[in-house]
Amino acid sequence: MIASQTAAQAPKIVSEQPEDDAAIEALLDHAFGPGRFAKSSERVREVAEFRPDLSFCAWDGERLVGSVRMWKAHVGGVALIFLGPLAVEADQRKHGTGGLLVERACQACEAAGLPIVLLVGDPPYFQRFGFSADMTAAVRMPGPVDQRRILARGAAQALAGLVEA
Repeated sequence: MIASQTAAQAPKIVSEQPEDDAAIEALLDHAFGPGRFAKSSERVREVAEFRPDLSFCAWDGERLVGSVRMWKAHVGGVALIFLGPLAVEADQRKHGTGGLLVERACQACEAAGLPIVLLVGDPPYFQRFGFSADMTAAVRMPGPVDQRRILARGAAQALAGLVEA
């Protein structure tokens, strides 16, 4: 549990269900706006296999307060999971909800035999969950991206190649 949350404050983290889709899309629209569809990460999601079994929602009662979605992809023939989008309602962002979602999703990936998780994100935020750019210098996204923001965890050796399905 993230230190800034008590058990009473912590949202309930559960596997994503098909009926959650509309609430998740509304959260993503609110969090990222229409510009989210122009990102390089979206190009990956257009071709990768969505893994709802590795994706999670954070609920505060009946209110969706966070979501993380996971996608099976490959880099240079290496199977991995592409994390994103991760979205959290503004009033939950300083309470560790995003961290709870990332931790739960990464644990699910490891349990499923897919320990390598790749994402495009803010290094200072994701480093606390074991992500770094140490193994991603030769990873290419299907579109423009700041190379320093391509992060991975769980890779035993450097990843190289295009992120693809």
